[in-house]
Amino acid sequence: MRAKYVQIREGLVMEKKLLFSIFLTIGAVLLLCVPAAQAKNIKVGIVDCYSGPPSTYTNDVRDAFKLAIDKVNAKGGVLGEKIKFFTRDSKFKVDLGLSEAKELIMRKNVDILMGTINSALALAISDLCKKEKIPFFVTFAKSAKITGAKGHRYVFSMNENTAIAGKAGALGLSKHPYIKYWIAGDDYEYGHAIANAVWSNLKKLKPGVKLLGQSWWKVGEPDFTPYITAILSAKPDAVIVATGGRDCVPFLKAAKATGFNKRVPFYMHTATELSTLRPLGLNAPQGVIGTSNYYYYYPKTPANAAFVKEFKSAYGREPAVGALYGYVTASFIIKGYEKAGKVDTEKLINALEGMSIDSPVGKLTLRAYDHQVMYPMFMGVTKKEAGKPYLIASDIVTLPGKEVIPSIEEIKKARKQ
Repeated sequence: MRAKYVQIREGLVMEKKLLFSIFLTIGAVLLLCVPAAQAKNIKVGIVDCYSGPPSTYTNDVRDAFKLAIDKVNAKGGVLGEKIKFFTRDSKFKVDLGLSEAKELIMRKNVDILMGTINSALALAISDLCKKEKIPFFVTFAKSAKITGAKGHRYVFSMNENTAIAGKAGALGLSKHPYIKYWIAGDDYEYGHAIANAVWSNLKKLKPGVKLLGQSWWKVGEPDFTPYITAILSAKPDAVIVATGGRDCVPFLKAAKATGFNKRVPFYMHTATELSTLRPLGLNAPQGVIGTSNYYYYYPKTPANAAFVKEFKSAYGREPAVGALYGYVTASFIIKGYEKAGKVDTEKLINALEGMSIDSPVGKLTLRAYDHQVMYPMFMGVTKKEAGKPYLIASDIVTLPGKEVIPSIEEIKKARKQ
């Protein structure tokens, strides 16, 4: 009997130990879960090209975004939630970038995606985000299809596109006396899209213009001299140069080496932009007509001066146009969640549609119909300025956003087609 009693007693002790162990485990799990819930973050995934020539544009996007996010996080975040972001390098490859976007969605559970300078990749991620119902903020890709023909509820354009840049370029060129034109550029979507946008709008604004011919080279062309020689032999009054981010700097370098800029006026979108001019230093060609959404020295307003001071203090350099895109993207995300009153995707999108924010270039509105930010465009001419280690834009003309953005009717037509 005693042996049986001892056995039962030992069994009860073991049972109590087991129950105690289970209670401890449950308690530990609960303790871990509570801080985890309290430490919830708004997660943003950034997919962009941080390798090679495109990084001269994309680094500023990331850095200005971080600047704005750090500032709001230091004040407690948005609606009590901190904003956390992750970056992924696409290396300018669509398959790699799309894979990184999927990883950010599936593994990091991001609430928002943003990027990229590659239009083909931007369109691919846009399709993914439409399917997954995740907001995608496009910060440098120029394809008008992003918010035009292939636009949808979950995609937003935080920069200008080929349709806007083309219309702005045409508006500026129409005020010059040039009649006979030549078109030259990168033989891919961006090059043809911006060239077509400039030329189609220029013909409407100035019906007497004539197109003498066109030259198209492969992306990454190592020698522009044969093309330049052929263009000069045609003797145009001016040239429309349609190069993408990779070839802007190399083409300007070739223009200076061959004296192209001294023999014929030419227009190139972003030719006056800091990201393009900074790598060339004082060896950039003077007299080139270019357009941009932003110059750190223009407009001369307190808001822009404060932005430049803040960015330069943080990173030791002046902000280029990408910095404006990164800062504006952060501002819309922050203000959008605040207006929504809740960290909820659909409420965020509803809040963003038609929203206006203050920026270094003035008040900006995110058009409700196509989710396109209505930026002003600035047109100037490259020149040297004493004390500057690179060229700047001179004779700047402001082209208002409402004058250069495609109409809603044009967007509806593109979507139907």
